[in-house]
Amino acid sequence: MGKTSIAITDSSDGSIPALVVPANEFADTTIHLTLQGKGGVGKSLVAVILAQYLSKRGLQIQCIDTDPLNRTFAQYNAFAAERIQVRDEHSRIDQRSFDGLLERFLTEHGATFVVDNGASTFLPLWHYLLENRALEYLQEHHCKIYVHTVITGGQALLDTLNGFRELAESAQQRNLVVWVNEYFGRVEAQGKSLSEMTAFRDSQDKVCGVVVIPKRNQDTFGRDIEDMITRKWTFDEAIVAPEFQLLAKQRLTMVRRELFEQLDKISF
Repeated sequence: MGKTSIAITDSSDGSIPALVVPANEFADTTIHLTLQGKGGVGKSLVAVILAQYLSKRGLQIQCIDTDPLNRTFAQYNAFAAERIQVRDEHSRIDQRSFDGLLERFLTEHGATFVVDNGASTFLPLWHYLLENRALEYLQEHHCKIYVHTVITGGQALLDTLNGFRELAESAQQRNLVVWVNEYFGRVEAQGKSLSEMTAFRDSQDKVCGVVVIPKRNQDTFGRDIEDMITRKWTFDEAIVAPEFQLLAKQRLTMVRRELFEQLDKISF
């Protein structure tokens, strides 16, 4: 018996065919996007942790780095992240370059994507997704989308909160994952924790999960993590490497377990 095909259309009257796929290939695709308009707050670290977690769950992931300035994600050999050029010959963001990326989301059925997006392309990509109703289009075509954003303490708190708020105000689904990075300090202002801040409370219905990266002893945990990040190694690579002493490996194991346990509580 031949394969049955399903026609997916763009319009309610079925007049504009958008995509045709074999029925037995019509599987859910999952897309994880890291988005934050403030640079240097740990966005690429989130992509790295997420890629490791999803791999541990046995998923075949495809990692993509669209950051035109800091190709941190692509520097991790463990992920073989594909670099996608989003600037044109005049060094401007070419929004049409995102068309090819969405084409892959729509045609590589059943894949799991982790996409690290640069701070400089945060607004162009998000506006592209909204203007083209791309998020709704992907969801209609059996794609699950999760947007991961970072909120950090210290001087970047206000900037990262504003980035979160912009995403939440325009998001239509409960698909935001907030990563609270305490490396630069606790996420609090005027005695209020994140959950008590108006910017977070007003948009809490768009948040499907929160992951906390706690600030730790800088001389032990902090140094171990920095060494691992500097070498562009995963937890698994660092834990078996002779360059790390036994207690350092134990601390990294603890950090990995705590992060993964938090991710286990999110229904991806």
